[in-house]
Amino acid sequence: MNIISSASHADVLALVIQIAVLLLVARVFGELLRRWGQPSVIGEIFAGVVLGPSFLGGLIPWFSGTIIPSTPIQGYLLETISLIGAVLLLLITGFETDLNFIARRGRTAALISLGGIFLPFITGFYLGQFLPDDLLTDPNNRHVFALFIATAMSISAIPVIAKVLIDLKLIRRNIGQIIIASGMIDDAVGWTLLSVVIGMVAANGFTWINLFSSVSKVLLFIVLSFTVGFYIVKKSLSFIQDKYNDNDKILSLVLVLTFAWGALAQALHLEVVFGAFAIGIIFGQMQRLPHNVVEKIRSFAMSVFTPIFFAVVGLKMNISALVDMRLFLIALLIIFIASFGKIVGVYMVSRYIAKHDHWTALSYGAALNARGGMEIIVASIGLSIGILTNEVFSMIVLMAIVTSVMAPILLRYTLKHIESDDDEIARLKEEAVTKLSTIKNINRVLMPIRFDPQQTNYNNLIIQIVKFSLLSKIADKNSLSITLLSIVNKDQKEEARIMLNDLSKDLKASELVKKVLDREGDIANQILSEAQKDYDMLILGTVNNHKDSESLFSPLMDTLVRLSPTMVTAVVYAKNIAEDWQLKSFLVPTNGSISSRNAAELAYFTAAPEDSVTILNVIARDKNYWGNFIYNKAHNIQAIIARSLVDELVDLGKFYKIKAEGKVKIANDVDAEILKTSTDEKVDLLILGTEIKPASERLFLGPSVERILHEATCPVVIINAHNISA
Repeated sequence: MNIISSASHADVLALVIQIAVLLLVARVFGELLRRWGQPSVIGEIFAGVVLGPSFLGGLIPWFSGTIIPSTPIQGYLLETISLIGAVLLLLITGFETDLNFIARRGRTAALISLGGIFLPFITGFYLGQFLPDDLLTDPNNRHVFALFIATAMSISAIPVIAKVLIDLKLIRRNIGQIIIASGMIDDAVGWTLLSVVIGMVAANGFTWINLFSSVSKVLLFIVLSFTVGFYIVKKSLSFIQDKYNDNDKILSLVLVLTFAWGALAQALHLEVVFGAFAIGIIFGQMQRLPHNVVEKIRSFAMSVFTPIFFAVVGLKMNISALVDMRLFLIALLIIFIASFGKIVGVYMVSRYIAKHDHWTALSYGAALNARGGMEIIVASIGLSIGILTNEVFSMIVLMAIVTSVMAPILLRYTLKHIESDDDEIARLKEEAVTKLSTIKNINRVLMPIRFDPQQTNYNNLIIQIVKFSLLSKIADKNSLSITLLSIVNKDQKEEARIMLNDLSKDLKASELVKKVLDREGDIANQILSEAQKDYDMLILGTVNNHKDSESLFSPLMDTLVRLSPTMVTAVVYAKNIAEDWQLKSFLVPTNGSISSRNAAELAYFTAAPEDSVTILNVIARDKNYWGNFIYNKAHNIQAIIARSLVDELVDLGKFYKIKAEGKVKIANDVDAEILKTSTDEKVDLLILGTEIKPASERLFLGPSVERILHEATCPVVIINAHNISA
């Protein structure tokens, strides 16, 4: 019987002290470097260097014994915490890998990446062939060592590159996007090469059989990841979201599959971090994955585990070993060859094959030369599997630091000579306008359907027509996962399923889920419980017959709107529609609020280019309008402001390729003028942006909204959205 043994009291005490000190110093140094315009990862590594044998650990013996592990158990414990940091860093990198973007920029990015891999690999291999024997762990296995050095020279650091591009406000420019795409391809090829080399190390040498075996394992892992792995992630994500509503269920799922896939990679004699990277890419393709899950992982990873990982890397580095002039010159040679190979290789391909100008080609090389965290992970793997000596490890880490510091300095210089073209300026302007779009961030929609299998209820029928028309048009522009929900008695379940199948035949969605639940008590609680399962939008429909004066819509509807946990709640209110009703014309009243902007966005997402969208602002005419000069002047100012508000939303339509018409009217009764306009222009849908007003148990949207609802002759949509920038 195996009994789990515990570390000694002294080992546990050493671990918690090490974590506390390393995390504190790493965060302080990281913040200092960030304020000086450098990636925080450099400061985190410096923290380990300062605490380790290179400085304090070498000067103060008692300090060295406290911070630097002094027993194998202490080393294993600290290495385990460090490994979690590396796994989470690669998981986040996988999240940020946009396969669709790589496909769009494929040719240019692939060419640039080719230049960034080929020349560094060749120069790195020849460097490995000529390094002195005393810097090798096994001089008889020099070919494998040279291949490892060549691979290390080829890899770029996506996290560092992305951080540099963000700091320099380049991430969304054309050059920034191509750099990221090239870096993604660069890393994918580099990690594949590295896994092949690791397989050769495990096989004790280079043979064609070993090479074939290593490549086969890599290909097997890739195939398993993007077939079986993709299926497991998709099905488990759907199952967890549909069955449970615990707040952190998806966070747990992501981490479970990350370490499970890391275990698969380790079982194939690859590395745990490969598994984390692969599962991160797969999760990044899942539209169901809530944005807050990625942010939670990023938050605790970047604030706790990755600083410790980089600090531990610095702790392993012994710069004092490079004080020897010979070793110092070799370190400089490694830095020079690494930078030369990457910058020149990228420059030559982008300049003479991809046909970019001189400064743009140089910018690509400068950015992709940053090695940062990825290079350090590579060096750590080389040290752990026994292919690198401590001296060479320190040289590679030093190269990673120097190249990462060089990147922003060189980019700042080269970018002075690069100007944006008209297309890029237009795209950046469009992205700035739509960056905080609430509607654009809708990915998962819940739509409860009232059970009426034969569609005998006319009111229910017109509600379904409007709701499905609205949602189908949104789905044309957003990749939506739509869940149709019907709650019925047990003996009606089969009929309800048939009804949902019939209703959903023409509903466009990238994923369509049909749920029929047994009615268990309060229907509102059942719908709200489902809505808590990571939905972005709840879309409801009702017809108010005014039978219950205590409710705006009905007790059920009012409860759902008041308590909805989703980012967006849309209520479709339709008393009647013509037999030939089609969703072709829209009216959006605006008062300059965020809620009216959300309403305009909903109209633009729903409208087709040939449809009609009218943005309307109505100014209330005061009874003193005709006789008061001062008031007239103030009224003119009010009209100018109203026109600017309308024009702003009309301009917003241009970014969605929708031609909108803006109107400013003056009227004694604002609500009556909105209703009159909707009738005169025969609009098909009136969209009102609103915010829920505080009011005990009754839903209260304001007197104007409620009056328009009751008197409108066309269907009305009320959209209540939480501002995503808040």
